[in-house]
Amino acid sequence: MWLPPRWVRRVVLAPAVVVLALAVLATLPVWLLFALLASWLIAARGRARPGAPTNPLRPFRLLWIVAVYLAVDAAALLALFGLWLASGFGWKDGSPTFQRAYYALTGWFLRVLFRQSSWALRVSVAVQGPDPDVAAPGRPELVVCRHAGPGDSFLLIHALVNWYAREPRIVLKDTLQWDPAIDVLLNRLPSRFIAASGGRRRSRLASGGDRGRTVEDEIAELATGLDENDAFVIFPEGGNFTPFRRIRAIERLHALGLHAMARRAEAMENVLAPRPGGLLAALDAAPDAGVVFVAHTGLERMLSVADVWRELPMDKRITMRWWVVPPGEVPAGRQERIDWLYDWWARIDQWIGVNTPAEHRV
Repeated sequence: MWLPPRWVRRVVLAPAVVVLALAVLATLPVWLLFALLASWLIAARGRARPGAPTNPLRPFRLLWIVAVYLAVDAAALLALFGLWLASGFGWKDGSPTFQRAYYALTGWFLRVLFRQSSWALRVSVAVQGPDPDVAAPGRPELVVCRHAGPGDSFLLIHALVNWYAREPRIVLKDTLQWDPAIDVLLNRLPSRFIAASGGRRRSRLASGGDRGRTVEDEIAELATGLDENDAFVIFPEGGNFTPFRRIRAIERLHALGLHAMARRAEAMENVLAPRPGGLLAALDAAPDAGVVFVAHTGLERMLSVADVWRELPMDKRITMRWWVVPPGEVPAGRQERIDWLYDWWARIDQWIGVNTPAEHRV
């Protein structure tokens, strides 16, 4: 997907979001009238077609989510602009003081979105596991998570920052830079934006750099020098789970001649075949780090705006499960690590199958 140059995102997109947020807030009574009309039409459709799924409050809930997101995005952008000025036009952005400030802003941004989304969507989150504080600071951790929708990225980083006082270093798709607040904030924190180009995955260093370097090179650099409260976050599947992507990932393994891995992927019904290269690079760069595997259910059907509209209000619980592997239990050899990753992915697949109600499956 095409991404505008950085100067366009800074000079055009970021100010446009602030102006749009102010415009929406200023005209909120008008939007409420539109929501009221939409609610009346939904109710009329329900009366005309008995048994059709209807919820007249859906327009109000969606309007609230959009308005809050725009307001929070705009507020974050204004705060980021103020911090940029205070740092000497970005001169001291990398200093410990400003890095802590940016992580604090990240926590606020995600905390507000989590609370308001939970209220509007009527969603709760439960954490399974013998010790839910396993991700608390004490040693560096590599956090390896399945991917099943844009909401899981926000939820995971919210948990790490606001529940477990971690400072995440994140590997994520470059298309998320279309959101100006995410773009500016994560370009000032340790992050790597991964892009697909010419059929071969490449990376774009968040703060610039050599685009000819491989994804593994950038990931290894990002995972170097983790301290006791850092959490390196990676999604080995490389994209949200869908049945079509699952089949395509299996076909890709067969095309590469990796038939044993393809057969293992065929046995997993709820996850995509993991791509081990990034995690292997991170393990080599951070040998003293533990590994936290994260699985969740409840967001599988929330892949687009249309899905959000259909599911409102969700009235469901998102269940998260955390497993911790101490550094001493991580295999040493490359092939052993690949097999180990596939073993964990099979375990995650099984957990998802047990904990996902049939009506929530994709």
